Amino acid sequence: MAKIALDCNKETRSRTEAGSLAARCIAQGDGWCVSDIVCTSGPRDLPFEERHTNTSIAIVAAGTFQYRSDAGRELMTPGSLLLGNAGQCFECSHEHATGDRCFSFWYAPEFFERLAVEAGGRVRGPVFRALRLPPLRALSAVIARSCAAVFAKEDVSWEELSIELAARSIQLAQGVSPGSGAEPSSIARVTRSIRMIEHRIGKIHSLADLAQEARLSPFHFLRTFRVITGVTPHQYLRRLRLRESAIQMNTEKKKKIIDVAIDCGFEDISTFNRAFRAEFGATPRAFRNAA
Repeated sequence: MAKIALDCNKETRSRTEAGSLAARCIAQGDGWCVSDIVCTSGPRDLPFEERHTNTSIAIVAAGTFQYRSDAGRELMTPGSLLLGNAGQCFECSHEHATGDRCFSFWYAPEFFERLAVEAGGRVRGPVFRALRLPPLRALSAVIARSCAAVFAKEDVSWEELSIELAARSIQLAQGVSPGSGAEPSSIARVTRSIRMIEHRIGKIHSLADLAQEARLSPFHFLRTFRVITGVTPHQYLRRLRLRESAIQMNTEKKKKIIDVAIDCGFEDISTFNRAFRAEFGATPRAFRNAA
């Protein structure tokens, strides 16, 4: 099977406006490819329609952007997965904030179809009906390993990671509905809160503070945030902190676990240990030793 060319999707295109896209191939093999994509586009950069040549699953590592197709539209946030079927037209834009970073996994259609059958996915028609998977516990470990491998240049099997990510995405996407179709004004409000969390991950973020940043009442913010991101603000913040702690334990191996916990916003080590074990199925020490 031929290797996937790096010019097949939107991630390799350089923009002529103020923003740009830079793609770096991390690994590739027969039927699959992984690239590190850094985008610096912002509200002044106009989007245009593009097409997924191959089946695509992209981990959003940082930043936010809007992802649209005929299936709807979604706000992409750190920890979520962008899903794209081969041949699907789409559009990405940064209407409310600047820049993002993604780790994009591309699969040749025939290669992915075999994975879909083995994982119990759809045999006929597009594998993905949804545009996005929200930050879910079932994805935390594979996302953390992928991020740590890029940031710390760890020696991992990208082929294994690509197959594991595809299998989990296929299974989880079967229970996810197409795009939420949220109003642009609501997306802009939630984006402000998400960016504040991302830039101040170790700070205390109450529901009232996040709602104030979004200029909504706590009740309306809670409902709007869940519709747009797929998780509650508490789940999003907790999962972001745990994912960051897992990355730090792989990339900063001399750093004490208690220091990692405090830097990521946990007030005591016992709470951190319980939350980490529930998220990743192992204690922080065992997780670090395994890595």
